[in-house]
Amino acid sequence: MNIDLNGRVALVTGSGRGIGRATAVSLAESGADLILNDVDPTSVERVRSQVVSLGRRASAFQGDVSQKAEVDGIVEASLEAFGRIDILVNNAGTIVRKPTEEYGEQDWDRVIDVNLKGVFNFCHAAGKQMIRQGSGAIINVASIMGEVALPPRAAYSASKGGIIMLTKNLAAEWAKHGIRVNALSPGWTVTEMTEKYFAQEEVRRFMLERIPLGRFAQPEEIARVAVFLASDAASYITGQNILADGGWTTI
Repeated sequence: MNIDLNGRVALVTGSGRGIGRATAVSLAESGADLILNDVDPTSVERVRSQVVSLGRRASAFQGDVSQKAEVDGIVEASLEAFGRIDILVNNAGTIVRKPTEEYGEQDWDRVIDVNLKGVFNFCHAAGKQMIRQGSGAIINVASIMGEVALPPRAAYSASKGGIIMLTKNLAAEWAKHGIRVNALSPGWTVTEMTEKYFAQEEVRRFMLERIPLGRFAQPEEIARVAVFLASDAASYITGQNILADGGWTTI
């Protein structure tokens, strides 16, 4: 199936690396123009250049998704530049791996603020524009850890579970405005954030033994699911959490 997103504008958070970068590039390859956001201005500028090289328009904005004023400013600047937002991919995230009893308040707050509040901030800001347009597709990147537990990731799992329920609520609330909202839950994916973790032999063996497909995902494999959910091919799908996990949650 060839997906055509020509004429559509997509905003991708955390698009400087990993799944976010792959998703931005895949959307551009399908014809979308891109609004890129990341806390790292250098990495997001590299992705902007890559998108432009594909013949698409692109703007890059440095900003912290947990800060509502920054998010509102990014959306406002995006609308000035592009006039509309058709697709929103909330991908930015962070993690703290430590036993819960060792968490400091700052550990909890940072993970929840970036992963869950950040998704709400962009849905709130971009969603108002989509309501005015009478259309839109939102993809919130959650995780298999929002469905199953694997300690020690208390704040991460809580934030991702929250994303899944926020997605369902927004899907039910905004369907009347022509807006589809879905969650995408990747399994174990090789990115800059996970490479060192997966390189540990004990960790790698444990993970691969639990994945029925017997391998980790590549970011591009997750990105293709996001592009599908953003497209008209998924026009009757809303309020769902799509698990792209190689079968991890089936056993």
